Amino acid sequence: MIIMGEDAQRVKDRDAQAYNIRAARAVAEAVRSTLGPKGMDKMLVDSMGDVTITNDGVTILKEMDIDNPTAEMIVEVAETQEDEAGDGTTTAVAIAGELLKNAEDLLEQDIHPTAIIRGFNLASEKAREEVDDIAEQVEPDDEDLLKKVAETSMTGKSSELNKELLADLIVRAVKQVTVEAHDGSHVVDLENISLETQTGRSASESELLTGAVIDKDPVHDDMPVQFDEADVLLLNEPVEVEETDIDTNVSIESPDQLQKFLDQEEAQLKEKVDQIVDSGADVVFCQKGIDDLAQHFLAKKGILAVRRTKKSDIKFLKNITGAAIVSDLDSIEDAALGRASIRRDGDDELFYVEGIGEDVHGVTLLLRGSTDHVVDELERGVQDALDVVASTVADGRVLAGGGAIEVELASRLRNYADSVSGREQLAVEAFADALELVPRVLAENAGLDSIDTLVDLRAAHEEGQVRAGLNVFTGEVEDAFDAGVVETAHAKEQAVASASEAANLVLKIDDIIAAGDLSTGGDDDEGGAPAGGMGGMGGMGGAM
Repeated sequence: MIIMGEDAQRVKDRDAQAYNIRAARAVAEAVRSTLGPKGMDKMLVDSMGDVTITNDGVTILKEMDIDNPTAEMIVEVAETQEDEAGDGTTTAVAIAGELLKNAEDLLEQDIHPTAIIRGFNLASEKAREEVDDIAEQVEPDDEDLLKKVAETSMTGKSSELNKELLADLIVRAVKQVTVEAHDGSHVVDLENISLETQTGRSASESELLTGAVIDKDPVHDDMPVQFDEADVLLLNEPVEVEETDIDTNVSIESPDQLQKFLDQEEAQLKEKVDQIVDSGADVVFCQKGIDDLAQHFLAKKGILAVRRTKKSDIKFLKNITGAAIVSDLDSIEDAALGRASIRRDGDDELFYVEGIGEDVHGVTLLLRGSTDHVVDELERGVQDALDVVASTVADGRVLAGGGAIEVELASRLRNYADSVSGREQLAVEAFADALELVPRVLAENAGLDSIDTLVDLRAAHEEGQVRAGLNVFTGEVEDAFDAGVVETAHAKEQAVASASEAANLVLKIDDIIAAGDLSTGGDDDEGGAPAGGMGGMGGMGGAM
């Protein structure tokens, strides 16, 4: 019985599993070379010719033009890791790829996918328990250890050159937005940290500033640019002549009519300016445009106005000043205004806005770099470091890096495998082997012999050196914790969980069928061509 069209695409059983595993591994291998302090960068060129140079795993995978449904599932692993932990995206994806590689070997031994999945689940759960057992506690006020966490996150990225300065700025920034909850836990509100970038200067000149930094100019040269205590209005409405919703033509027969028309526009603008003046505002940050004539009126009244302020800056200014965002000047109230001190840096052409009062808080990390590419990569590195430091403060647990935790987990999982009955035991051992990919890749990327490195690491851990990791600069095995290579436990737990779940999701599939329109609404077409769901099948995993 034929139930599908002649042109329908379908891959079944072992072919489907092999296809999916190849696709997933292709994604993992694309980012493996970026792992570690000596990882390499990738140059991403989009269809418009714009270039991004980075070794940030999630950035690479997001920007890649991937046309394969299985590969996109692995990209989701990186995105989840970035959202939940802020760092460790390359590790999570690499482990997922290695899990599938080892699973393929088990499939060839006629071990059923469900047995492998059960084994992976057992191993993942056990690994996370062991991470908690191995992890060491860190106090939120232990600045030295938090700096090591930040420096470890930035090592291997462009921010590494100035990692000591940047780590200090990051830890200070996180401390300023950390509050202690009623139950004694610590909450870090990263919404109150703004990252601003500036080109043309060295990264060593980056600084941490209290308040907001607005990279805009005043709309009129005659406006004041400094206030010790200013009433601030945040406006999400253009201070311009209102345009009609439909196209209109105005017939003018005399100069008087033209003058009346212009006078009417001027009166409309003056009314808007009067509303701002009557509100008592000294400074206006407008997200939309401000008409030239309105600029003149505001300057005459001694009001500072900034137009086309970024939406993110307006939201941050709301936190800094305590002002409400006004969308309609007709409904403006005194309560809508905020309070802040404002000064202008003429050399950098920046406004510094610092809130007044106890209820307002927020800091800005001003990152400087020589070029746009440098400063973009610097921002990505600092953002990851901010996330992991915040995660460490909230979670309170850290681990030794340099592959130490992976080798220790692999050793403990092999011991655990002896207590697992059935074929799941082989899957647990395969999971342990997959974790050791991390120290192997660290060694490979540093130009070291990965087998010798792994043998030395295993020997150290057999002797009870739980924190023994690889120093990629010397090639020696040493106490990674004492060497300052420190990672957050939460990121490692998340990486293990994400990689395991992604691998299991891929292994569970035994049939790939080209589907029609899968949407529940819309047309009633039933039998149309496949709706792009199998776009990557032609490449059998390599179509990226």
